[in-house]
Amino acid sequence: MANIAIKTKINQKSWLKSERGFIIFVVIMLAFPFVLNLITGTGLNEGVTKFWQGQLIIFFIMTVFAMSYDLLIGYGGILSFGHAASFGGGAYTFGLLMKHWAPNFIKNTPIVIGNTDITMIVVLLIVFLAVFLVSILIGLMFAVTSIRLKGTYFAMLTLALSTALYIIIKSTDLHQWTGADEGLHGVPLPVWLNPTQNRLTVYLISLAFLVISYFLMKRFVNSPTGHVVIANRENEDRMRMIGYNPVTFRTIVFVFASIFAGLAGALYSIWNMSATPTMMSVVTTVNALIMVIIGGMGTLIGPIFGAGISQVIQQFFYTWFGARWPLVFGLLFIFIVMFVPYGIVGTYRMHAVNFQQGRKRLFKHFSRQEESPREKEVSG
Repeated sequence: MANIAIKTKINQKSWLKSERGFIIFVVIMLAFPFVLNLITGTGLNEGVTKFWQGQLIIFFIMTVFAMSYDLLIGYGGILSFGHAASFGGGAYTFGLLMKHWAPNFIKNTPIVIGNTDITMIVVLLIVFLAVFLVSILIGLMFAVTSIRLKGTYFAMLTLALSTALYIIIKSTDLHQWTGADEGLHGVPLPVWLNPTQNRLTVYLISLAFLVISYFLMKRFVNSPTGHVVIANRENEDRMRMIGYNPVTFRTIVFVFASIFAGLAGALYSIWNMSATPTMMSVVTTVNALIMVIIGGMGTLIGPIFGAGISQVIQQFFYTWFGARWPLVFGLLFIFIVMFVPYGIVGTYRMHAVNFQQGRKRLFKHFSRQEESPREKEVSG
């Protein structure tokens, strides 16, 4: 029993050490609205504090979307141009149900426990369950295409499927449901979930979503299934020879990534109170790819950096450079790919040992300089 307790403490310490950076990040994000409110005195749901909460909500959501894409390309080695289909599918599923189904259900089927009306809670649970199921179906649809195709051919097929879904959503035949080119706007939300009236609540929900998603994905990639997914990325033929079916594990990672992308899309629909065709476009997938490349593929923590840099670029580059901001961003991206080829986190991890050795040599050098005068006094 004593040995088990010791091992548990050691594991807890190693876990805290490995996740120290992420925990510090979460604590900072948790305190940010309150600290900014103390500095500005504008109120938690007003002024500058409300504005930056909104920017960080987008950052949290897009981080989860980028991390889900990192599961595909970073851990699974799967280049898919259709990942935005899950993101947009989750957004449209949430928006369609909340706008066209929920009002009638709330009106005709009130659910009361004691004196408490829980109809809206039940509605939200049903809607998010539908988002969950639709995300699984989209993930399975793309996984089926990987049975016979790989590499460039598979990437082109995912591009075609994503474009087909994008065209369907924009179809004028579905205008009364999806809004066609204009998108689905005016998604009704309860007051406590309305980002305009209660932004702090949405901020905390988005942060909690990011934290839960990160640890679930981390658990997945560190599990035996995750190890097989990574091994399948490295050498698919060898995995087949030792008895593993590569298609099965590609399907697992497709579905798992699609679920998180769909839930991120639903939360993005809450933030915008709408769902638009842009959410399903190839551009959205490419944006996620850029975030993953900047932060570092196969790291999970890297997309946080990538999403943060992307958010800063979108927020400030247009103000600084006007319509030329994509050119400046393109040059910056080329610079990152050339000089930080494995992304920020990936490159740091590759050279972490050299950094540590260099730091030790530097400390050792200064310690020798401090000791040398004392040695002279002793010798004198």
